[in-house]
Amino acid sequence: MMKRIFLSIFAGLTAMMVAAQSDLFILGGELSNSAATCVADIDDVMPRMKALGLNTVLVPAYWEMMEPSPGQFNFTLIDRTVEQARQLQLKVVFLWFGAWKNSMSCYAPSWFKTDTRQFPRARTASGKPLEIASCFSENVFKADNKAFGELMKHISQTAADVVTMVQVENEIGMLEDARDHSPLADEVYNKGVPKELMDYLKNNASTLHPWLKNRFNANGHSWTEVFGNDVYTDEIFMAYNYARYVGRLCETARLYTNIPLYVNAAMNSRGRLPGQYPSAGPLAHLIDIWRAGAPQLLCIAPDIYDTGFKGWADQYALPGNPLFIPESRCCENSGARAMYAFGQHGAIGFSPFAIDQAQPAETQSVTEAYKLLKQIRNRQTKIKPLQSYGLLFDADDKERVITDNDMVITCRHYFTLPWDPRATDGSVWPEGGAVLLKLAPNHYLLAGTGVVVTFASAYEKAHEQQLVLGEDGFIAAGGNDKPTQNGSQFKGSRKGILSVDEVTIDDQGAINFVRRHNGDQDHQGRHARISCGEWKILHISLYDYE
Repeated sequence: MMKRIFLSIFAGLTAMMVAAQSDLFILGGELSNSAATCVADIDDVMPRMKALGLNTVLVPAYWEMMEPSPGQFNFTLIDRTVEQARQLQLKVVFLWFGAWKNSMSCYAPSWFKTDTRQFPRARTASGKPLEIASCFSENVFKADNKAFGELMKHISQTAADVVTMVQVENEIGMLEDARDHSPLADEVYNKGVPKELMDYLKNNASTLHPWLKNRFNANGHSWTEVFGNDVYTDEIFMAYNYARYVGRLCETARLYTNIPLYVNAAMNSRGRLPGQYPSAGPLAHLIDIWRAGAPQLLCIAPDIYDTGFKGWADQYALPGNPLFIPESRCCENSGARAMYAFGQHGAIGFSPFAIDQAQPAETQSVTEAYKLLKQIRNRQTKIKPLQSYGLLFDADDKERVITDNDMVITCRHYFTLPWDPRATDGSVWPEGGAVLLKLAPNHYLLAGTGVVVTFASAYEKAHEQQLVLGEDGFIAAGGNDKPTQNGSQFKGSRKGILSVDEVTIDDQGAINFVRRHNGDQDHQGRHARISCGEWKILHISLYDYE
């Protein structure tokens, strides 16, 4: 009976998450941390977010300002944010800055911070107390949970039409040490791995993240027996207890609303060890630990500030984990990165951080990308494409080759073309990013900036000559070699470009002609391209010839 009840609950949660994922389309921007601490600032910033072309604003919800005295709640800032969003036809994702924000307990109220006996701190192995509340304290949880529950109840009663998601805490993780070594934490650690976690990992052994699968010993009991004797075992221990804490907060939220919940992670980048980065946060290699402790979460979400955006996004586009990027460095490349996230991974959202403080040169690409993504979304809602690809290029990662049945699509950075002087004059290459949609056989949409795409039959691609072109698009320099196909007779078919049309897509998903790109604009039928600094949608029609 209990097993059937569990399966029924799990099925209900799964159905709810799938439904939530299909409805979410967040063209977002996250406000800087102190941008919503007074009504005047909210009134100033929200219209500016609308003008940038966002459909969703990620806004902090500050525990210290919401509960300045124990049990006395003030929702003025929450209500003003919702009121502005409703007037501007924006959606809101509230970020619960509760017990932890970027690991630290800096947004906890003063009455919480100063009473360390009732609300104890985490400690390093040497006994050093940290400005980090211990997740092993039931008093810490009850205080945080009461405030979070009041927030979720208030949202359910006053803002269900505006709030699309809620982030639970912010970049949870231990610093200076991989785990909490307070007496409360050591007591839990010494009890060994809980049966609930062991059962979860055993039942899901075939689908565990490869990193965890290689460490997991199903026959052990202590943390070191099950996961090994190193700093990463401390991280796993801490991750499970952070996740259980968050899971209990989620249970409270579910008393009032089914709004999707997620957690965000600071990256384990630059060769750092747990504790040098926020150890035990909702990181990709710990996703199974977080799922075991907090199954109510829609996803774990990466905050991407480091280089290699594509690689970080790929790590979190995991089965059952819809990709949401709630924080990304706001820069001139943000728009190209958004195109990749939505095109390659069907992301549910993208959001540059501190967009309210960014310069126009940094936000312009976001505005342009969001214009295109809204149009692409209109088309996808009407007719689902046969395939979707995301493209993202820079000076070091210039090319992607896609095989589509008997056709090869070669996608490159725009600066790989020979005639743009910025490609070779020492200019920093802006990132090129695009969505490539297959609408039907021989019909594609290309939307984005800074990319060039060629189409060839598989036979043609296998027999192509590698030519060095000059700035006029022809052979760079003459020679004695005749233009043969690797010395053999060409006996296959080729792909030709029938037309390249610049288009827009209306609210009903219909494709509307703007202009034809031919001659110099498609290199006499050789490719489709969108130059750096331009943002366009191209409808490409192909044909076969021999």
